[in-house]
Order: sequence, then structure tokens, then C-alpha cells
Amino acid sequence: MSRMNGPSLRLVLLVSCCHALVHVYEHSFASVEQLVALEFGVSTGVTGALGSAIRLPFGLFALAVGWLADRFGAKQLLLIYLAGCSGACMLAFWSSDLALMFVAMFSLGTFASVYHPAGAGLISLHTTASNRPMALGYHGIFGSAGVAAGPFLAAIVLSLGVSWRGFFLCLTVPGILLAILLHFRLHHTSENLSLEGMTDLGEGVVLDPEDRAHWPCFALLISLGSMAGFVYAAILTFLPRYLDAAEIRFLGLPPESVRNYLASGVLVLGIVGQYTAGRIARPHSLERLLAVALFATAPCVLWMGFAHGTARLAAAALFAPLFFMHQPLYNSLVAKYVPRHRRSLCYGLSFTLGFGVGAFGPVFAGLVASDAVTYGTLAAVLVLAATLALILRHWNRPDGRP
Repeated sequence: MSRMNGPSLRLVLLVSCCHALVHVYEHSFASVEQLVALEFGVSTGVTGALGSAIRLPFGLFALAVGWLADRFGAKQLLLIYLAGCSGACMLAFWSSDLALMFVAMFSLGTFASVYHPAGAGLISLHTTASNRPMALGYHGIFGSAGVAAGPFLAAIVLSLGVSWRGFFLCLTVPGILLAILLHFRLHHTSENLSLEGMTDLGEGVVLDPEDRAHWPCFALLISLGSMAGFVYAAILTFLPRYLDAAEIRFLGLPPESVRNYLASGVLVLGIVGQYTAGRIARPHSLERLLAVALFATAPCVLWMGFAHGTARLAAAALFAPLFFMHQPLYNSLVAKYVPRHRRSLCYGLSFTLGFGVGAFGPVFAGLVASDAVTYGTLAAVLVLAATLALILRHWNRPDGRP
């Protein structure tokens, strides 16, 4: 595994900060879901729909963003994402009724949809096949930190007596600050795209192995990615509520803070999975590791459906690092299967399906009353996704046979 040079590492870290923040925005509603339900007097079916109001556009518009990023570059799109999410959080702060809250959540999902095809595509273009898994591992680590930071920030804000509206107001600040930093620090560096692996054929003709397309593999990959996205959204939208049922209390903190601290602690374990996957992955082992990660996660999800009391915390804590291992592996495979000049577009299609199908996860989890049925179904979905990863492994065996 080759190391990234200084400029590439700085770019990866800066873009990864944007990745962390998009997941804070993505999970902002989940962190206050019970408080919103209490204020508006609605059931989990309605709050599940609110969760889907974020996730549906989060995936729906990613394909169009990928097309734009391939043609006009990522920097301006990333600035639009940061400014738009800050504005949507301000709208949530102002929302006086449920209808305006739906508008705010849909707007938040719309602007958040800009990040992944632009950010992941940008990183894939500035890395090589050998160091890309580690770069995307760093990218995933920041993402997992953002996923954990959402409930953690909510716990701090709510413990200070601030309302859920005030929490959304606080989230406008990092978006504005990061947009300013991005404007001055991220430069257009398309001329620095890595040429490692290119072969000079003479007379100025250069063959780049990363310009080869493997469309059947890509189609199968995004199919399993959609399944993983469904599981991801279904579990994480209601994770604080799930852990609240563990009835763990400490330090005299209010329940709304305790459940968010617990959720944050569980999700920060995802960093372990992201780092491990990025560290051990090699171009020839991506499919195999992806299958292993998904198969290993399924029993943990099944356990979540039957766990009670403090066992809920243990089951969720085991789920997080195993599940989040799949993300840098999956994103590396997207880059492996599609040509360089279509990276952002294909990342956009990937996230459109992953987050688009995933948008139905919160609705499913909110409407099904039985935890055993909910998590048992999600475990079965993961087994199916892992089976597709095994097919990819068969299609891409190291010996090169079909």
C-alpha cells in the first residue's frame, strides 16, 4: 500500500471534514426524534416519515449532482452543500408546525445529497488503486465521527436546557465556518490527478487501467449497496429510541441526553471498523472483505431484535464496527469498476440508490411494532447483500478466471 503525498493527504482530510458534517446533518433529526414527536403529538409512523423526508432527497438528487461534478468540478458544489444545509437547519429552528418541519427536513436532505458524489469522487480522482482504500478509510473515519457527533452534540445541547429547535440553530454554525475554510483552502487541482499505473504506448498515447469499465460488477455492487443503505437508515434513525429502552441512567442526566450519549458511544465504534477495513484492504481483497463484513454484521442485527435491558447496548456496540467496515470497501470498489471520467456520476448513482432505497428504512422500522420482526428482516437483507458480494468475489478472482 503506497502512501499519499502531502497535497493529496491535505485534500483528503479537508474533504473528510465535509463528510463528517454531512452525517451530523443526516442524523440531526434522529437525535431529537422523540422530542419532536412529543411536541407535535405524533407517532413513530409520522416521525419515521420525517426521517424519510431527509433520506429520500439525500439519495434522489445524488445522481444529478454526480453529473454536475464530473462537468464543473466539486468545489462549488461542496460550497452549495454547506450553505444549503445551514439554511435548512435555520428553517427547522423556525418551523412552527409539522408541515414546515417536513419542508425543512426535505431541504436538509436535498442539500446534503450534494456531498457524497462530489466529495467521494474528488478523493477517488486524487488517489491511486493502492492508497485509495486507506484514503477512503480516513474519509470513512471522519464520516463515522460525524455519525457519532450528531447524538453527542444533541446530548450536550439538550443537557444545557436548550430545545430541539436550538439544537438545529447550533448546527448552522459549523456549516458556515467550514464553507469559509473550503473557499480559501480547496483549490482546483485537476492537473495533479495521479497518473500512477498509466502506460505510455508511444506517440503520446497513454493507457490508464483505471479507465476500464466493469459495468456488470458495478450493477451488482450498487444493488447490494442499496440493501446496506436500507439497513443503515432503518437502524440509525431509531437508535436513540432503541437504546432508551435499555433503561440505562447515570449522573442524573435527563433521558433525552442519556440516550444520545449512548448512541454516540455506539456509533463512535464505527471508526474502528472504518480504520480496520481501510488498513487491511488491498485491491485484490476488496470483494472478499466486503462479504465477510456483511455476513459478520447480520447476527448482530438479529441479536438487536431480541436483546433486552443492557444487552441492547452490547448488541448495538457490536453491530457498529462490523457494519461500518463495509463503507470504505464499497467506495473503493466503485472506483475499481468504473472509468475515471465517470467517477462522480457513478458515485452519484450509487448514493442515489443507497440513500434512495434507504429512505424507506425509517418508514419500515417506524411502522413495524415488533423489534424481532424489524431486526430479523434487516438481518436477512444483510445476508442477501453479503451473498451478492460473494458473487462479485467469484467474478473477480485473483487468478483472473471468469
